Amino acid sequence: MISTVEDGLSYVVKVTDASVLDDYLNSAVDLARQHAAKSGICGILVTRHAHDTFTVALSEAVPFGETRERFDP
Repeated sequence: MISTVEDGLSYVVKVTDASVLDDYLNSAVDLARQHAAKSGICGILVTRHAHDTFTVALSEAVPFGETRERFDP
């Protein structure tokens, strides 16, 4: 499941089946990339909160055109 947060600036990805994780994350990153292209100032930050929960968000801390990952314990 992909939930939109903050009007397309952030997405929550939550899965119950690991086989769809990559597809869901790639879809959320693609959606975020579309918004990032409009602003031209933000990159994308993918944060893992748990084995089944991630946030994909535009971030001014990430250079435009880049996607970075982090783990939030």
